[in-house]
This record gives sequence, structure tokens and C-alpha cells, in this order.
Amino acid sequence: METETNLQPANQPDVSNGVQTSAMSLERSLGSASHSHVSPATCANCGVVASDSNGNGVSAPSYVFAIGRVEMRFPSLAVEKELAQAAGQVDTKGLTDRKATHAVLSERRNRYLLRHLCWVFTIGGLETYILVPRDPADYDQLLEAVRPQPSPLDIDVVIGVRGPIAPPEMCNGLTVPIVAFDQIYSFDRDSLMKALPSPKGRKTADYSTAAAEVLDRIMLLTDNAGSTDAHRALNYMAVRYPGVYNTVADAFERDASLTAVDVQPASISGTRNIVDVIFSFTNRKTDVVEKYFTRCDVTEEFPFLIAKMSPYFDR
Repeated sequence: METETNLQPANQPDVSNGVQTSAMSLERSLGSASHSHVSPATCANCGVVASDSNGNGVSAPSYVFAIGRVEMRFPSLAVEKELAQAAGQVDTKGLTDRKATHAVLSERRNRYLLRHLCWVFTIGGLETYILVPRDPADYDQLLEAVRPQPSPLDIDVVIGVRGPIAPPEMCNGLTVPIVAFDQIYSFDRDSLMKALPSPKGRKTADYSTAAAEVLDRIMLLTDNAGSTDAHRALNYMAVRYPGVYNTVADAFERDASLTAVDVQPASISGTRNIVDVIFSFTNRKTDVVEKYFTRCDVTEEFPFLIAKMSPYFDR
């Protein structure tokens, strides 16, 4: 965000470094399995990064910036029984099953279980990715995402590199793409709305209501798996740029409805991959359409803002 909320890290990693080393980092982090059982921590084919050709015969990593939910699964009966055995050594009296599981996994001595569990990322209730950290130290991010007291308003954002389809034995038969993530940050929708800076002269409650409607629309967009340039840009705007919400709230004040959101390549891209995110508003009385756009660079793993929200004119 231009004034980023306190729900995410203040500093972003060096994006130029990430592009040059993405394939090698993924291979080092995931390694190769030498046993018949494939756990989320050791997948035989995970070192191969799903990629797209950039037109010069060189393959570029396929990046993901997705909004959804992180869920914990048991890849096998043995792992489930091992967790149950570890629970017998932790005081879980009075805790719900979810809280008890979180308490067990939070114990340092049980950290090995984090590496053997299967971490699934769902979008709109659909199992979309299996998550594996590029740095083993980041298993804590997965544990933090699986809350002891879940809510339907919980939101997780995953940023990483998409890999191959997981083998059936990796996650109890689930065959979806693997994402080696660099960053996960978790919050609930109400916290995001409260963290957005409310424009002067506007009631906070009205602004939060408008902002919540915009976020819900973005999350409900068809097939938004956060893997295309358009979806990555849109998801970035939804959680990192408050100007989107300000613009929509202003439109509501003018008695206009948000009727369309389009993403298209910017005419000034050059050697960078830059897209325009265009918001269309239709006046409820006159049917006159106004358009506003913002510009986002999605060349590398971490998108960033190029231009603030401004009027858009069809060419």
C-alpha cells in the first residue's frame, strides 16, 4: 500500500534478487525424496519450477499472489497417530480440538510435525495449492495461519512461486500445484477494514462498509487463483493499496455503482511487465460511466504500485 496497513511486513524483500535465484532457491529448499513416502517437506519433483517462456528461450518462474485460507491436513494415518501421541504429552484439558492441536504444534519439541503435515491453500472453498516454505524457518508462518479460533472472516495472503502438480502420495491423494512460498500474512477482514485510513470528512462506519464490499467482490471474482498477472495485480491492490477503497467510497457518495473491474497491459510497459487495473462506475440515475485506473508492476514475485488512482479515458 501507499500507506501500508500494519497487517503486513513493513519491508519487502529484494525483488531483483528473487528473480535471479528463484529456481535454485526452490530446489535447495524442497530437495528430493529418497523414500517411498513423499511428505510435504520432501517431494521428488518439487525442485522443478513451473515456468513460462519470456519469448527469448528463457523460462521465467510462475509467481503467485493469492488470497484465501490456509488449512492443515494429515498426509497419512501415521502422521495423524504421531500427532495424537504428542498430544498426550501436552496439557490440553478444557481446550477444543482445534486449540489442542495448535497447542501441541506450538511446542518446540513438536516442530518436526510441522514438516510432515500437509498445508493446503483453499480459495473460495476449493483446494488450490499445497504450500511448502522455501525456507524451513517459515513453517511458523503456516502455524500462525491455522488459527486456534477460526472465523469465516479470516484471510490469508500467500506470495511465492508455483511448482509442479503434487504427487498423490504427498497429501493423501490431493493433486494440485505446489507453491513454494516466501511470505504468508494472515488477518481477518474486520482488522483490514479498520487498518485502512479513513478519508477526512467521511464516517468511518460508512467507509468500512464500502471497503468490505469491494474486498468481497475481488475475492469472488471467477477463477482468481492469484497466478496470472491480472489476478496478482488485483489481489495486490486489494490488500496493499487503500486508494482503491477511497475511490469506490467516493463513487458511492456520487450515487454511482462499481460495475466492472478490468486488467490490461499498460501501453508504456517497455521491458517491464506493467498492467493497468481499471475500475468502472455507473451512475445509478443517468447510467453515465466513469473509469479510474491504477498501474501495477508485476514483473517479479512482489508486485508494486507504479501510479496512484486517477481518471481513465478509453483510447
